[in-house]
Amino acid sequence: MERLIFHVDVNSAYLSWESVKRIKEGGEDLRLIPSCVGGDPKTRRGIVLAKSVPAKKYGVKTGEPLTAAIRKCPGIVIAKPDFKLYSVCSKAFKDILREYAPVVEEFSIDECFLDFTGTEKIYPDFTALAHEIKDRIKNELGFTVNVGIGRNKLSAKMASDFEKPDKVHTLFPEEIEEKLWKLPVGELLFIGGATAAKLRSLYIETIGDLAKTDIGFLKHYFGEKAALQMKNYANGIDESPVLAEPPRPKGYSNSITLEEDITELSGANAVLLALADSVTAHMRSDGAKAYCVAVTIRYLDFKTKSHQRSCDTPVNTTNEVYRISKELLPELWKDKKPLRLLGISLTNLSFGEESEQMSLFDEGSGEKIKRDERLDKTVDKLRQKFGFDKIKRGTVLSAGINTARKFKDSEDSKTEGDKQ
Repeated sequence: MERLIFHVDVNSAYLSWESVKRIKEGGEDLRLIPSCVGGDPKTRRGIVLAKSVPAKKYGVKTGEPLTAAIRKCPGIVIAKPDFKLYSVCSKAFKDILREYAPVVEEFSIDECFLDFTGTEKIYPDFTALAHEIKDRIKNELGFTVNVGIGRNKLSAKMASDFEKPDKVHTLFPEEIEEKLWKLPVGELLFIGGATAAKLRSLYIETIGDLAKTDIGFLKHYFGEKAALQMKNYANGIDESPVLAEPPRPKGYSNSITLEEDITELSGANAVLLALADSVTAHMRSDGAKAYCVAVTIRYLDFKTKSHQRSCDTPVNTTNEVYRISKELLPELWKDKKPLRLLGISLTNLSFGEESEQMSLFDEGSGEKIKRDERLDKTVDKLRQKFGFDKIKRGTVLSAGINTARKFKDSEDSKTEGDKQ
């Protein structure tokens, strides 16, 4: 039986959702003017999370510093992120999708995969179905989506990224050469900037070039696993299933673009505590612990460095992750150049009973960790009842760091099974 997969992606989600809210309140449609969502317009810090089509004409790019967007487009309207609004809008469009498809996989806050395999008798015309879903979301919720259709998740995802907004596109095996191969190699799913640059240095310019490249040549430069994935994807091959339940996370991370450049260790440590507090709370809610803790820093020139440490026993308490992070930072940040970003990542996870183990050689340390776990559980319960930002660590409070970002910030994430 041939698979039939849809990928539904909200067009410029954060900006669209903010626009719908403003229109309902009698305001202007941000989608029609040079505008973006990102950072704080008062401090002009942070990055562009979403942009309008008129802003794109000025060269504004998603992911670039807000200051760069302002230089390109001095009159750009900047909307501050509203993650509570985004959560409501995300749920609304996903609820509609679940009315149609037997299996829906949430790929991110603004995109889903739908598996319609075996539904030909219910939906004999799949393109008409895609238009029905697209138009219903637009009419009922006020924002637009793109729908990509293919025989696997890769093809559906790539198709949905073709011409935007408010479009339906297909990418079936017989269309791979015509529609996919002519695209720049950097547009292939999961190929980042560094990999794309390396491929181009090897004279692999398009996805078609990659599809035709000898696998042995690719393995030599990228390793077996990456080479096989790139080669398969370039040829439209992807066997990964659409999952109604998300796979277990492979890691948790939280990072923050700093409103003021940090040059002192004390200030950096206060930020680390806030990050440790947030990311471990997320991990505890999933019943996970980590054997590896990493700290990431980014300078004003966007040069990024990271340093990690493996643990003999898995950790998920705020104090322990903070302690390790605080020890890693000086080893990483020896030059004390001003920092633009700080982050913590927790990987090599264990879950449930797997993580219920203590060191047999350090009874005192084990007792301290148990006390920290009891404290964290109490704090977690209080935050569930009164709100995350109502309970703050003393150092965080004195530093004025906002921990209400808890998992809602675009820079806070968990790395899941087949997504990365």
